Parts: sequence; structure tokens; C-alpha cells
Amino acid sequence: MSSSANKTNSGNFLEDFTISLRINHATPRTLTDGDRTLYTALYPTRFALPSSDAFAVRCGLPRSPIEELAAFHVAFGKTVPDVSLNAVANLGYAELQFHRPIYPGDTLATESEVIGVKENSNGKTGVVWVRSTARLVEGDGSVPGPVAIDWVRWVMVKKRDPSAPAPQAVVPELSATVPPDALYVPAGLTFEEYDFTSAGEPHRWGDYEIGEKIDHVDGVTIEEAEHMLATRLWQNTAKVHFNAQAREDGKRLIYGGHVISLARALSFNGLANTQLIAAINAGSHANPCFAGDTVYAWSEVLDKAETGKPSVGALRLRLVAVKNAPAADFRAKGEDGKYLGDVLLDLDYWALTPM
Repeated sequence: MSSSANKTNSGNFLEDFTISLRINHATPRTLTDGDRTLYTALYPTRFALPSSDAFAVRCGLPRSPIEELAAFHVAFGKTVPDVSLNAVANLGYAELQFHRPIYPGDTLATESEVIGVKENSNGKTGVVWVRSTARLVEGDGSVPGPVAIDWVRWVMVKKRDPSAPAPQAVVPELSATVPPDALYVPAGLTFEEYDFTSAGEPHRWGDYEIGEKIDHVDGVTIEEAEHMLATRLWQNTAKVHFNAQAREDGKRLIYGGHVISLARALSFNGLANTQLIAAINAGSHANPCFAGDTVYAWSEVLDKAETGKPSVGALRLRLVAVKNAPAADFRAKGEDGKYLGDVLLDLDYWALTPM
């Protein structure tokens, strides 16, 4: 019997990434009301706009959109088999923008371009930066659809051969923030007849002050089954999330996006009227998260901006998630400037809220 070439995909390693390499990721994904229901089952999200058609119509939208982070997880999951199947850890995000609401029935397809690569000093791993774009698939998909989400992320991946020469280091320059005048405000969105009672809190854009810090109070303990269910839902195939033998400590690493969604859901207590995430300026996964960890969160108001729509304002928020201790002391870094050991996430984002 003649042998055949290996038909399976072992993923890309550091040596496989070259600057300007473009990757069209497999498996476009249609989002449904089932995704919305599962998202709500996985995270304690209560924001009114992605929960209620009636509330969304009152805010000028045709119906309730799917939560932005659910769409991001789907788009992100497409990139994993090509970018981070052999990841040690996903490290951070920048320049992430949501360009339009995603509704049940919309289909997303993702492509990426390598914009940076650098080997680590240990010679066994390196960091890869990619700029990814998720587009709506329209018709038969033969013509690229409009951009729905785009972002930059960087990930630590293994080398296939530690003795292989290091690639020429290229570290991209990234914007510190998405400027307020670049934020996308959905067509028709208005908060002129905003129902604060249905939303759950009375606080408007003008009620928040720059420098204000908010303890979101509640904590949620992550179970093994739920984080694996979530990662499967997003079709994220990174080995470290499922295979206990993929890490030296024998523990499955919780997908960083799971922590982002959990922290965002917890932020409802104090920020219930931040109905739509418009952009993510920066994000860092400071320490690993594992099943059994209890997650708390706090936020800081970094900036405020008008959007050009009289009833819609933008808050720039810092969302910090910590594990296994309440977040009331509002500390993320020590005197040495390094993240404290209980900090899981440090996320800087813009959210749209009624003025």
C-alpha cells in the first residue's frame, strides 16, 4: 500500500509567520438567536439593548443586536487554527473597532495579515502580531462584504525547531487609543427616549467623572465545563484550552475572551447604561485563569467624548478583572509597575451611553 501525505493540520509555528503573510481563515459562521441564548447562559449579562427587541426599537434600531463580544468571539475563533493553535498564551489586543451591529442571521468570515514577529530570549517561543478583519458574508460570498469588526492582537507561539534561526524582529507601532471621532455609532441609534427603568440604572453620561472608580461588587466562580463549552461555541481550537497535556502544569487555560465577557457582564452593576461597545483601545491578559478561580471586576472612567449625536455619548473605560479576592482596593499594578498576581485582565474600551 502506498503512503499518502499527512492530511491533518498541526498549526503554524513561529517559523511559519512572515511579515505581510495574508491568511483567509476557514469556516464562515452564521450567528443565530441560539448564540445569544448560550451567551446569556454562560455570562451574567443583563444589558437591555442586546436583550430586548422592544428596547432596541425604542433606541432606533430595527431589532436587538447580538452582543458585540459574542460576535468578536466568533470572528476571533476563526483565526485560531492558523494563528494560535500552538499558542502558549494570547497576550493582548489593540485598535479593535465594531463597525456595525451584528444581528441573528448575519454570517462572519475572517482574514488576517501578519504585521509583526519577534523571537523570545529563550529561543523556544516568540510573539506574532496579526491584524484581523471580520466581514459580513453576503450572497454567495464571492464578493467581500462590509467590514464588521477589525482588530490587532499578539500571541506567544512555540517554535517548531528551537535551533532554527530567529526571524528578523519586527514590532509594529500601534495606536494607544481609537480616537473618539472614529467611533462608529449605528445608523438610527438614538437615546432620546431611553427607558432608564428597563435598563436598570438611572446614570447618564454626565453622571460619570473622569478618574471615578467603580467596584462592580459581584463575583463569579468559573467551572471547568462552562469555559470549555464557551470555547467550543466560538470554534476556538487552541490546544491549551482543552488538552490538559498541552501545558506543563496539566491545567486547561481559560480562553482570555471568556474572562473579557465575564468581566463585561459583571460591569453591569454600576455601568448598566453602557449599552454598546464601540471600540477596544488596548487589552492585556496579565495572569492565567483556571477553573475554580472566582472573578471580580472594577472599572475606572478614563475619558468622555461626544459622538456628534445629541443623545449618544461615549465613555472610555478601564475594566480590570481580578481573581479570588474582591476588587475594592482598585489596584492593578505594584510599585514596580508590574501587574499584581491576582490581576487577570486590563481592558481599555469605549462604550456608548445615553447623555
